[in-house]
Amino acid sequence: MQKTLIILKPDCLEQKHAGNVLERFEKAGFEIIGCKMIRLTPALLRAHYAHVADKPFYPEIETFMSSRAVMVLALRGDNIVARVRELLGPTDSRKAPKGTIRGDFGTEMMKNVVHASDSDANAQIELARFFKADELFG
Repeated sequence: MQKTLIILKPDCLEQKHAGNVLERFEKAGFEIIGCKMIRLTPALLRAHYAHVADKPFYPEIETFMSSRAVMVLALRGDNIVARVRELLGPTDSRKAPKGTIRGDFGTEMMKNVVHASDSDANAQIELARFFKADELFG
């Protein structure tokens, strides 16, 4: 069983899609092993988005992701990273097919409802960034 990090982004919470997204993850057979609401600080966002922090569009990401509290989740399941990314659809919501989470609830590239780890290795790093060991239950 693998684990992955999920962030329900500001647009997800603002549009009240959190319940729908959680339901899709549970219906796919994933187990929620950690969940909390947090406000993302500039330091945490810089660490999380270090791979693009020097790009001209990064300030827009930081502004958006810190605009309101987000929900961070730890999920567990077989082949979870690939399966979650399939459920989500492409990063650009405008290109995501209907029936995917981003295709049904997202509106653009950044406002794409959910962040999900893109590899098992990154999932471990990201889970450690957002959760203390005693905040994970499984």
